[in-house]
Amino acid sequence: MNAMPNNRQWTLAARPVGMPKESDFALVETPLPALADGQVLAHAKFLTVDPYMRGRISGMKSYAKPVEIGETMVGGAILEVVESKNPKFKAGDMVDVYSGWQEYVVSDGGNMRKVDTNLAPASAYLGVLGMPGLTAYFGLLDVCNPQTGETVVVSGAAGAVGALVGQIAKIKGCHVVGIAGEDDKVKYLTAELGFDGAFNYKTTDNYPAKLKELCPKGIDVYFDNVGGPITDAIFTNLNTGARISVCGQISQYNNTKMEMGPRLFGALIVYRAKVQGFLVSDYAKRFTEGVTAMAGWIKEGKLKYRETFVDGFDNTPKAFIALLNGANTGKMLVRL
Repeated sequence: MNAMPNNRQWTLAARPVGMPKESDFALVETPLPALADGQVLAHAKFLTVDPYMRGRISGMKSYAKPVEIGETMVGGAILEVVESKNPKFKAGDMVDVYSGWQEYVVSDGGNMRKVDTNLAPASAYLGVLGMPGLTAYFGLLDVCNPQTGETVVVSGAAGAVGALVGQIAKIKGCHVVGIAGEDDKVKYLTAELGFDGAFNYKTTDNYPAKLKELCPKGIDVYFDNVGGPITDAIFTNLNTGARISVCGQISQYNNTKMEMGPRLFGALIVYRAKVQGFLVSDYAKRFTEGVTAMAGWIKEGKLKYRETFVDGFDNTPKAFIALLNGANTGKMLVRL
């Protein structure tokens, strides 16, 4: 490549109030520096949009530094190497980079990880073999340690993480119940992914009663992606020694004020239950273990995954907002 292309980036234009709007993001164009010895130029093929990004743009103190106004939006991406002056990479290599919402990256290669497209399609490394898959793997197995015959409930069960949590629980011999927001997603969980039961929280009036019906032996493990009234209902059906893994609280992310709810932590005393939050980065040293296990289950036909694509870099904010509105089944990705 003789002339370097200009780079387009989506930046944060304003801190959202409630549900983000497209006007909260700005598309900017900047020149790329000439490629120096040891550097790699790569072009994005897939970008990920994830619920955690809502917290990163709120400006509130959290586990990671917030995105500042004018900064490029954060996030993972799969890129194809266009040109390389680094002996570790060659044109055509597919790489996984936490490069955010931008079309091109110039790097010394230190933040790039080659992905094996013989093992799985490149996009899978942003989903089942990427952060969501590893989140499901460690968040369920390490935090909750499910045992054969136990009952596992998953909220946000048709999403990128939840769908995998339920299937891993089935692999471990558990009775699995999922909670989702559309009848088609409920059918997907039971008919395609093998969940033992599921319900649509938007059309269910009495969550505790429904959980009691679908979990007649009580709940031993709850994988929490949503928080709010659904999680409140879980506390009324816990078994002694239950474990709760807190992965996300998507029902709360766009609230403009703190939502008051039942104060149910007394149930933890009654049932001697454990609630633990976690970050997938806590397990960074064991990522190879997780990817190897997940890839093995895919090859054996024990683990299925679905991807929802939004086409076009210009539509990245639309994809993010759609994700927060529950428009995805499985992993939501932007395909360039």
